[in-house]
Amino acid sequence: MSTLRDNWRVILLVIAVLASTFALFSPTVGGQSSVDGQPTAEEDSLTNVKYGLQLNGGTRIRAPLVGITAEDVEFENETDRVVEQQVAAELSGADAADIIARRGAESSTVEVTIENVTTDQLAAALDAAGYSHGEIRDGVTEMTRQDTVRVLQSKINEAGLSGGSVQQVTTATGEHFILIEVPNRDPSSVRELVSERGTVQIDIYYPTTENGSRVYETREAVLTQEDFTSIGTAQEPQTGGGSFVPVSVKDDPAPEFQQAVKETGLAQPGGTRCTYNDDPNATEGCLLLVVNGEVVNAFGMSPNLADSMRNEEWAEAPSFQLQTRNTTEAQQVAINLRAGALPAKLDLSGDDGGTTSFISPTQGESFKSDSLLTGIVAVLAVAGVVFVRYGKPEVALPMIVTGLSEVYVLLGFAAAIGYPLDLSVIAGFIAVIGTGVDDLIIIADEVMAEGSVTSRKVFQSRFRRAFWVIGAAAATTIIAMSPLAVLSLGDLQGFAIFTILGVIVGVLVTRPAYGDILRLLLTEDR
Repeated sequence: MSTLRDNWRVILLVIAVLASTFALFSPTVGGQSSVDGQPTAEEDSLTNVKYGLQLNGGTRIRAPLVGITAEDVEFENETDRVVEQQVAAELSGADAADIIARRGAESSTVEVTIENVTTDQLAAALDAAGYSHGEIRDGVTEMTRQDTVRVLQSKINEAGLSGGSVQQVTTATGEHFILIEVPNRDPSSVRELVSERGTVQIDIYYPTTENGSRVYETREAVLTQEDFTSIGTAQEPQTGGGSFVPVSVKDDPAPEFQQAVKETGLAQPGGTRCTYNDDPNATEGCLLLVVNGEVVNAFGMSPNLADSMRNEEWAEAPSFQLQTRNTTEAQQVAINLRAGALPAKLDLSGDDGGTTSFISPTQGESFKSDSLLTGIVAVLAVAGVVFVRYGKPEVALPMIVTGLSEVYVLLGFAAAIGYPLDLSVIAGFIAVIGTGVDDLIIIADEVMAEGSVTSRKVFQSRFRRAFWVIGAAAATTIIAMSPLAVLSLGDLQGFAIFTILGVIVGVLVTRPAYGDILRLLLTEDR
């Protein structure tokens, strides 16, 4: 029992290594991934390590968001939706989906997220709509950038693009970009996915009379993505023919939608029969499903649904089905609804600093082999220096093994959380090897500074002095790397995160364990 208590640091290191082994090789860690139904290289790998774009090959896109923002807008008592509609009505070529009104505790903003709208035009539109405002600047708000990252990540996940990641990055000059990385995909397919804003809304198309003639009007965006509480999966009716997506609507917009259906005549007894696709000028009222500004489907109102709308019962349990022509179309609608619409469009022109790059899978494999070779060379170089410096296997061998176990624990951690390895993370591992062995050399030098040590008490005193130096150096490293780990600076973030993790593992686990090993090997009263 005394032996276990005295050597608990070594036991902790063994436990960490065993846990890393489980994370690296257990089939229960990490999800299985596939692309187009085929297993990826990672799924066929012997380990659970995931590789990023630089080591797997794939596409990287860095692009700013299109938009301008008016600060300090006075909304008064009007809702955000009303503000969006009023401003859109004053801008040529814009609709409510292109305007984002945000009411804030300190400042309210209005953003226009379409191209070719100038700050002067937005100022004129706000003045015409009767809203006072402050400065109008290029770019969108931080909330819009965060929403864009979330939506794009959802789109990538829904599309089954394994390993894809989206993050916001900021340059040293304060410019904001969205960084998208998708392994194993060519640029054209990725650009097609992320360039579409994915707007899905329900419009009401209905006949009315004007000067004695029958004309049609459209009440736009009576329901948008934000109005849905749940989106079902694409299903085929038991009777056959087409597909549908069941949806549920939030309680707040449900009465407004119900009232719009009644006012436009779709809730008439017997419902309506929609023939919009055959002849839009000879149809009864329709609900239009509009995706990315185009009508992809139109359907009438069933008698039961019309009755519940007319009797104002539907809003008590607001749900219905979005009918589509086939399963593929229904699946696409479900993806758009679940992912949500992009708040702003990505500027993929490259004029404002955006870039698109592609790394072939062959080049990625080359990077893997080069990274492995670099790691082996670093380990051999460190081992050679250590043996030359000390010439004692009982000092040098534990030092090398302990240093390598530190990298092994970090690999297990990366596998456990599914963090993809790229060149910056590999550089972090190599830095950990260097700084780790530096600390171990400090321990060995301090312990053996005055010749061999045989007393446990003397060893502990010398080890504590060395550990204070190591702790101070570790704190300095963590403080220096923290800004890189927190700020969204692309590849530097991975390097900083794993360098900090390596320092923490070293101070808490590997350095104390090495001290215990040296004590067992060098002292007589162990």
